[in-house]
Amino acid sequence: MNQDLSITALILQASLVVQLVMAGLMITSLVSWTVIFGKFFGLRRVRASNDEFEREFWSGRSLTDLNTAVGQKAQSAPLERIFASGMREFLKLREKRLDAGAQLDGARRAMRASFQRELDVVESHLSFLASVASVSPYVGLFGTVWGIMHAFVGLSNMQQVTLASVAPGIAEALVATAIGLFAAIPAVVAYNRFARDIDRTAMQMETFIEEFTNILQRNAGQAGAATTAASPASTGPGAVPAPVR
Repeated sequence: MNQDLSITALILQASLVVQLVMAGLMITSLVSWTVIFGKFFGLRRVRASNDEFEREFWSGRSLTDLNTAVGQKAQSAPLERIFASGMREFLKLREKRLDAGAQLDGARRAMRASFQRELDVVESHLSFLASVASVSPYVGLFGTVWGIMHAFVGLSNMQQVTLASVAPGIAEALVATAIGLFAAIPAVVAYNRFARDIDRTAMQMETFIEEFTNILQRNAGQAGAATTAASPASTGPGAVPAPVR
């Protein structure tokens, strides 16, 4: 007698434990794909907004105007928030007439704290993908082992065991491993891709912090500029020198 060995039939004929394992893995895979698409578009927005702000920063616009423009934005880029935190702390310490070293240290600490917050946001849900990638195959393997055990227990009551009687039970158990791999493989690929992109973004933000700190260092010794700062591209008297590329 021919038996239906389609994937749907194997899932429906599996034992309750194996069906629960399959359902859990399919839900996990769905959530994983949701995280993957959300993270993909989120990182792309972060890169685009950071690049746009960097172009604006080095365009010759004054730091005061940039700071004001960033404060008026409803949604700002990570680099903009790092810039605003450093600039705000720098001007605050300058109003208190502290020495140049204290101004720079305060601005650097403020930017590093903002950088860590931004990095935490960018890395959100990445650990979930790592967990799915590492755990899903083992959960699927558990379902397979349980299904095979259940199949052999059923075969113990049969007088004559043939390949045709063994195949359905083993096949439905192996479906759990297949679903586990289906959940794990995209998570592994996405995790590696996102980890590399996040490293690039972190390097971009750290480089900006160092460049902006150098600009503030050149500007910290200038007298009488408590509330204004010169453009990073200007070279006039009392202004911030142009960055060396």
